[in-house]
This record gives sequence, C-alpha cells and structure tokens, in this order.
Amino acid sequence: MPRRSKWMHLVAGVVAGVTFGVFLKLCLRPSSRTSIEACADSAKLYVAPDPLAIVDLKSDETLFNSNRTLVFVGVMTAEQYLTSRARAVYETWAQDLPGRIAFFSSEVSRAPGLPLIPLRSVDDSYPPQKKSFLMLLYMYEHYGERFEWFMRADDDVYVRGDKLGEFLRSVDSRKPQFIGQAGRGTNNEKDALALDYNENFCMGGPGVLISRETMRRVAPHVKYCLKHLYTTHEDVELGRCVAKFAGVSCTWSYDMQTILHHNGSGAEAYTGRLKKREVHRAITLHPVKDHRQMYRLHTYFKNLRIQDLREQSLDLHRDIQSSARELGVEGTHVNNFVLPGGVPLFTAKMGEPGYLGDNRILGAPIDFNRYKANKVEDIVPFDFITKSIHSVSHSNPKRRVETPLKEALDDVIREVMEIINAPSRQRGRVIDFNELLYGYTRLQPVHGVDHVLDLLLKYRRYRGRKMTAAVRRHAYLQQSFTGTEIRELPMGEPAPIEEAEILEQLELNVKNYQNDNEDFDDPNQNQNSFLDIGNINVRQAFENSLLKIHNNLPKMLQWSNDNYEYAVYYRQIHFILPLLGRFETFNRFMKNYEDIVLKSDQPVSLIVVLFLDTESPLDYENSETLVKHFKSLYGKDIRIVAMGATTFSRGAALTEGLKECSSDDLVSFIDVDMMFNHISLRRIRINTVKYNQVYFPIVFSQYNPEVVYSDDYNKFKEEITENTEADNAEENNDDDTKTETELANLKYSGDIDNDFGYFRQYGFGILSIFKCDFERVGGFDLNIKGWGLEDVQLFETLIKSNLTVYRIADETLVHIFHSVDCDSKLEKSQFLMCLGTKASTYGSDKHMTYYMLNHPEVLWPQKVKGAS
Repeated sequence: MPRRSKWMHLVAGVVAGVTFGVFLKLCLRPSSRTSIEACADSAKLYVAPDPLAIVDLKSDETLFNSNRTLVFVGVMTAEQYLTSRARAVYETWAQDLPGRIAFFSSEVSRAPGLPLIPLRSVDDSYPPQKKSFLMLLYMYEHYGERFEWFMRADDDVYVRGDKLGEFLRSVDSRKPQFIGQAGRGTNNEKDALALDYNENFCMGGPGVLISRETMRRVAPHVKYCLKHLYTTHEDVELGRCVAKFAGVSCTWSYDMQTILHHNGSGAEAYTGRLKKREVHRAITLHPVKDHRQMYRLHTYFKNLRIQDLREQSLDLHRDIQSSARELGVEGTHVNNFVLPGGVPLFTAKMGEPGYLGDNRILGAPIDFNRYKANKVEDIVPFDFITKSIHSVSHSNPKRRVETPLKEALDDVIREVMEIINAPSRQRGRVIDFNELLYGYTRLQPVHGVDHVLDLLLKYRRYRGRKMTAAVRRHAYLQQSFTGTEIRELPMGEPAPIEEAEILEQLELNVKNYQNDNEDFDDPNQNQNSFLDIGNINVRQAFENSLLKIHNNLPKMLQWSNDNYEYAVYYRQIHFILPLLGRFETFNRFMKNYEDIVLKSDQPVSLIVVLFLDTESPLDYENSETLVKHFKSLYGKDIRIVAMGATTFSRGAALTEGLKECSSDDLVSFIDVDMMFNHISLRRIRINTVKYNQVYFPIVFSQYNPEVVYSDDYNKFKEEITENTEADNAEENNDDDTKTETELANLKYSGDIDNDFGYFRQYGFGILSIFKCDFERVGGFDLNIKGWGLEDVQLFETLIKSNLTVYRIADETLVHIFHSVDCDSKLEKSQFLMCLGTKASTYGSDKHMTYYMLNHPEVLWPQKVKGAS
C-alpha cells in the first residue's frame, strides 16, 4: 500500500508539472497580431542568393572556356570565425586561386562581403559531419559540371594557389581521385574507427582534393552516408563514403605529407621562422590558428613570387643580350636597338613608366670574370668562410659570420637544394644538405654576389636498390642584382595592430614612470573634468564629433588649419634635446640651430629638457638665458622643460619633452654634440612615415682631434721633422655662386673620411618618429637611469613591432668629439658600453698602429732597473 501511494504521488506530480508547463507556454506566447505588427520584417524568410552570383561565376563560364574553373574550394567555418579566420582567408590566398571559393557555415550565419553559403538546418556544433557532407552535396548540385576539381578545406589552412594549380593540372580529373594526407588513426583509435586492414581516410586538416568524377559518384549518396555514421570523425566518415560509392581510397603517397603539410605544434605552428624546406615545398599549410599569421604567410609567399619574377626578368635580359651578340649588335647599342618594322626593342627609356632596366648590366652573362678591374685597388677580394669569416678588407680580419651573411647563405643553399631535388621524383632519390664545410664569397656593387661553396650532402635512394651515402659537391653560384624598384609608401594610414607583448610593455612602462615621478609638481594633478570621469572615453568621442563638424564646414568657416597636410619637405619637426650642464657645447649647438633653422625660417621647433648639474650650477641659468635670447630675437618656438635637480635620465627626459607635442607630431631626438644642416632636416622628413616607418640614422662620429692632427699618430718617427709645412691646396673661389643654403650646408659638414671618424653603427640615440608611433610601441624603459642602454632597448622594441626601421649612414649628421667620462657606479652593462664608446672614438686603427710603432715601450715595457 505505501508503494502504490508513492507511485500515485509520482504520476500526479508529473501530470501537474506538464499541465503547469503548457499553461505557462500559452500565457507567455505573444499573440499573432503582436507578432505581425512588431516583427513583420523579421518574419520574412531568408532568400538565398543565386549560387553563381555568390562566387562571381558567369552563366556561360565553364571549365572549357575559363582559366578560373580549375578548382572550387569549399571552406568550412563557423559564425564566430567569419570576421577573423574567414575574412583573413578571403583577403589572402583566396585571391590567387585558379578557381573560386565559398565559405559554408550554419544556417543563421551572415557575413556581408564574403561569399558565404549558410547551409539549411545546419548549426556550428562539433564534430561537423552534417556540415561537411551537405557542403559537398551543395557543391555538386550547383557547381558540379563547372569545375574539374573540388577541395574541402578548413578555415585555418593556407593554400598556395599557384602551386595548387600546377599540381592539379598534372593529374587527370576524369578519373576518380581522392587526394589528401592518408591516415589510419592512432593505435588506440584503430578499432574505434572501424576500418578494414586495407582502408584509410584523408585527414581533413591539410585539405582534401576530390576530382569531378569522384564527386559525381559520391554526392548523390551523401544523405545515405549521413544516416550510417560509425564514428564522430568527419574525415573518417567521408573516406568511408568515398570508398563505398567511388571505389577509391585516399592516396597512399609519402609526398602527400610534404605538399599537404600538417604542423603538429598546434597554435605555435608557422609563427616562427618561415625559411624552412617544409614551408617552401608545401601546397597547403595547416594549422594557422591566429588569423594574423595568415597575412604574414601571404606576405612571405608574395615576396618569394617577386623573387621568382625577378629571376625570370634576368633570364630574359640575358637571352636578349645573347641574341644581340649572335646578330652582331654591340652591347652598348642593345638598349636603343630597333627591330624590323621600326619597333624599338625597349620602348620605355630611363625615367619613363615601364622602364625595364639597363640591359648592359642586367643582361651580363653568368661569369665570375664579368667585372674586370682597371687598377689593383679596384679588385674585389673573396672572403673565406668556415666557422668564422676571414677577410683582408675588414678591420677585424677574423670574426664571426654576421647574421645577414648567414641568412643569405642559408637562402642560397636552400635554393641550390631545391634545384638539385627538382627531378628527385623521376630519379627516385633525395639529396639532403648536411653541412657547409667552407666557402668563398664576395660582393661586387654593380653586378651582385659571387659564392664558391663546398657542401657536404647526404644522398638517399629509395627506388630500386636503396642506399644512403655522404657526398661532397662544389657549387659555383652567382646572385645578380636586379633593377631598382621604387615603391611609394602610404602616408597617414591607420596604425596596424601591435603584438600583445608590446602593448603590455607600454602599460608597464607608463605605470613604472608614473610611480617614479609621483613627487613631481603637477599643477593639473587631481583636477579632472567631467570628460575624464571613469573609463568611458567621453573626451575622445566629443573631440571626434567636433572634428566631423569641422571637416564638413566650408574652408572659409573652418576655425583652424591644424588638419592641413603640409608637403613632406615642409613638415614641422620637433627637436627634443636633453641637456645636463655643458653650456659651452649648448652655445655651439644653438649657433648651428640659428644658422640652419632660425635664419632660414625652417618649420622646426626646439624643446630643451634642462637638468641642473650640481657640479656646474651656472650652466643651468646660462642655458635659460641663451634660450630666451634666441626666442626674443627670432620669435620662434623654443621651449624649456625645467627638470631642476632631478636625477638625469635620457629616456625620462625625452619622455617629458614628448609631453609638449601632440600625437601627430614628427619628433626627432637629438644630442647637444650633434651637427646638422638643411639636408639632415630633409632626410628626417622624407624617411619618417607615420604608422609605417621610423628613421634611425647612422651618424658620423669624429675621432679625438688631438689624435687626428698629431704627427705621432700619423707618421713614423723618422718622418717627423720640427719644421713640417702643410701643403695648402688652392681654394676655389666659387662661394659667390653658391646660395645661402648651400653655404650653410658646407659650414656644417664634417670631413667624412676614415682618418677623421667612423659611422657609429651601434649608436641608436638619434631617432625620428611620430609621437603616436612612439607611444604605440611602449616608449623607453624608464627604469634605466644614467648613461646609455635605453636607446638600445627602444631600437629592439621597434624591430619587433609592425613599424619599418629605416637605418642608413647619414654623413650630414656629425657627432662632434668630446671626452667621455664613465661613472663606475653605472650598471655593469652600461659601464662596459660606455668604455667601448670611449675607446672607439679615440682614433682609428691606423692612428693606433703608428702610435704603437713609434712607442714600442707601450707594447713591451722595459723592466725597471734593479728589478729581479
């Protein structure tokens, strides 16, 4: 009886619950009238666009009359990836396909601008068996007779369209083909996958290629295959379906692991170095989890394509040169040669659009003796390479192989191995690079680079009698320079997205700087207005709205011209100069600034970040007085940021100076020891591009004048006489024909010679950059105090950023010699760097050699008399 009562209560509870649920559903359901009035537009059914229009396929376009009907690629994606991975695929490799592409997603997916096909009654759940099979069915029903091949791909695969086209054209699409990277699952999965001993499947990640005949046999049975699934693995079930109805299995081929490449490192795949054999040989690369890496891969392969086109251009120039020799045409006349009928061989001349380059140089034959020196001094010697590099023309005759040369040799060897292994499939052998034993290399500035390399290789034959053997081969190689290409950089485009680590560093640097400078007097501290309240960027929104109103007004009604884009040569430059004492040097700098900037009314402003030097306190007041003098005399923008007795830090000083500039200002960090002229300003303007490029000039640093002009460092003892008379060359009295600008440039130009100084290749203190770019990469590490190191770290940060670092020797920027005092209290790395700079600026190797030979006691000190 208690058991019956218990069951009765249970049944009664269920009935009551169902009744209550139905009642709630009826109460909460909106009326039909409400639905019609409130949701009339949304109640309309989604009308699918024309399948041909989705992929931009014309109705009369077939595989017989179009070169874009070789392959149709169906990319499986999900709604959450439409704006990231799918968009990246469409904007990169999809544009180079020898066919068409479409993205297949769930029924509710929408993505304007993408060739998207929402599959009816399909969601984005995983595993995507239904999405995969219905995608194949859709492809067959709407495009089955218009393409030779069909490809099933994921949204995290990169496809090289040119190599895909070459491969597919070599395979007969009229036969049933099912091409992919064959798999049978892991040992633990074999029984669960229900595969016979002779069955396999094509792994879906790297992509699967299906011929038109295979699609014709399989597509009508897709729904049957969906109803008879053995596992949850979509690619396994597709392989089972193809084997059942098309009678073919996935291609058993070792090459498929190479050309359809899968990287097992997951999210880290293809995020590192791309100059690898597996990357270059692959047709597809999988997986590319971060969609930003898709753009990086695309740029890399585009650069490889440019290299191939340049090599083809050189081959054509050589063929023209060779043909001209056979016709008896001299090499100097080839550029102006006219073909029969009055048609010029080269229609465009130098400086005209379409100019193809100088055939005399580009068409030079491949020959180590094509450059013949007229003098012994003009002979270009070879450098010898082993583990180190040995050269007769370098100040350091034995040194480690520099990174650029090492990378260049890696590229050359990789290309050599690709050429050697090109016929490997036909010959049934593979040759792998093992080691570079030794080599010779030289650079000819006009023609290119010559290499002689002794390579240790490994020969492996896998067809017939299998064998492996080590072999040595000499490679005589020549890399020819191509014509100069000029590419205009865009000005003022939106900033690219920075890496997360750089953005984190930016926040960290700002926090550290704020903590270090909490004691600074700030009159605006704690005086925030209502526009700064909270995290809502009200101020920015307000300013943007005003800017839109301003831009829509007629020019006569616009209240300012701040948004006017001046010509590049007249762009405003903001010099930021940190200064600690050294009034006499500052006085010399201001004289330079007066002659170049103030007198010629150049659009340049100067911000002096002034620190008090406790050892020479009068310098502080004198510097202020000097600035006031020039400001009152010329009425120009010269500002002082007074730092008082704050501990000097160059990074903090430049950061304080930047606060005086707006986000779009072009700033240039300069030192008080620098000498510059009008050409320097021009180069700063044209070499600094907002959102794209920063300018790190390599300045010329003068040696100690006491060494440069001393006979003890320039002659042997016996050549030194008491009455040495200098031979004064006749001066050209052509100053009257020069303009004031040219005379100023001559006045502030140093003697650029190995005896007078050197280009400071490892100096990074002089920088030109837009403030918005400086802030975007995080700025200086403000924890660094004292001399040096902050500029090196900023340089390394900029190298890692999306900005291009333009670095070139600038002879117009001269660092005037001054003695360097290295404080022993500095950090060890800073102290050693300071000592290195002090030693390198003392004099040249030649000066030191003369001094040592004139004073042998420096090298071999005589023993003190009486010492044992």
